[in-house]
Amino acid sequence: MKWWSITNVTLGVATAMVFMQMGSLMATAYGSMNALIAEIYATVVGGVLGIAIAYYAAKSGLNTNLMARGGGFGYVGASITSFIYAMNFIMYSAIEGSIMASAVHEYVQVVPVWVLMVFFGLIVIPFNWFGMKQLEKLQKWTLPVFIVLLGAGIVAAMRVAPAYTGGIWSFLPEGAQVGGTMLLTCIGIMNGLVGIMALLVSDYARFIKREEMKIGVFAVGFIPQLVCFFLMGLAGIWFGVRLGEPNPGVFFVHLIGIGGALFTILTQLRINITNLYSGSLSLANFFEHVFRFRPGRTFWVATTALTAIIAMLAGALDYLGPLLTFQGVFLFAWAAILVADALVVKRWLKIGPLFFEYRSQYLYPWNPVGVISLVVSSVLGTVAAFGNMGAFLQNIAAFFAAILAFALTVILAVATKGKYYAREQARDVPEDEKIA
Repeated sequence: MKWWSITNVTLGVATAMVFMQMGSLMATAYGSMNALIAEIYATVVGGVLGIAIAYYAAKSGLNTNLMARGGGFGYVGASITSFIYAMNFIMYSAIEGSIMASAVHEYVQVVPVWVLMVFFGLIVIPFNWFGMKQLEKLQKWTLPVFIVLLGAGIVAAMRVAPAYTGGIWSFLPEGAQVGGTMLLTCIGIMNGLVGIMALLVSDYARFIKREEMKIGVFAVGFIPQLVCFFLMGLAGIWFGVRLGEPNPGVFFVHLIGIGGALFTILTQLRINITNLYSGSLSLANFFEHVFRFRPGRTFWVATTALTAIIAMLAGALDYLGPLLTFQGVFLFAWAAILVADALVVKRWLKIGPLFFEYRSQYLYPWNPVGVISLVVSSVLGTVAAFGNMGAFLQNIAAFFAAILAFALTVILAVATKGKYYAREQARDVPEDEKIA
């Protein structure tokens, strides 16, 4: 596919309301400047990781689930990560669906929230039935509507008396300060989203044409990070401080009525369709290679949607903080392992095959390099995230897990001398798919 078509699909994720909501939440709780610095941090770190993963996905034609097999995990080890990855997308689908249902209930209160949750959970299934081509068309048709409604919300907000009369960027809640613990807390919040966005691009970057590698890798790897963290985050900060309300699903309905409800539905459908796409791929990968169960992708689309509905009804939105904390630690660590394996183990140290082998017949079921690195870094990162290693590490737990995972990957690859990377060396891999 053309690079701009693929980028358009990823913007369905980048324009999700959760990114705006995070900007509003951080600004109203910790101050505008702390929120802004955290958004800039997320843009830079997410952009670097996104470009790196997009490059290797485009070069190999594989997504992160398949890259993980030859990237230090083995074919069973990688399938376990696929399952956890799928659970992340299911939880995100539940969170986004809950925001959508709450916004519509705000406008049409006669309809119970649980009915709306079931409805919006089911409606994404047909939009995902035919895969990538259908996704591209849907995102292309809905983007102009999204831009118009966002603009209408901005105009309406400018006509409302502001909740805070000072400058937007000078806002600080009582007792807050710029920098220090407040800033670290904001960075910790953003880490939960940086990991998922960096890994997500591989599901789409693998479709980049060879002749469009340079522009395609930059566009797919960086533009979504710029939009979701910087532009949507900036909008969230502005709306949150001006209106004194952190939930965009609520303030858009109050600002432009039915247009606000439509805006919420549109943004959440755009991301939940891509959540469903990536989640179904990961579930299919897990069950195929662990249980040899191959019912087809459309079966997993329906399964992912139904599981997300159950999570919605169970109140997934009420556990947003802990969910983002664990996901940030796990996904950041996984992204760091893939980058360390490609950049250091394969490219510089030339340990193991110089490409991402994904075929089971050439691989061991388990490779201790990636599996041990992920388990150790995720456990220690989670322990740190819940405050058991001090306040500093608590607020940078995901970043701490990523550094640990990166270092362990290199150490274990050297210690094992690449023994578990391949059971047999394949001879049929084209030179342009090799990393070194």
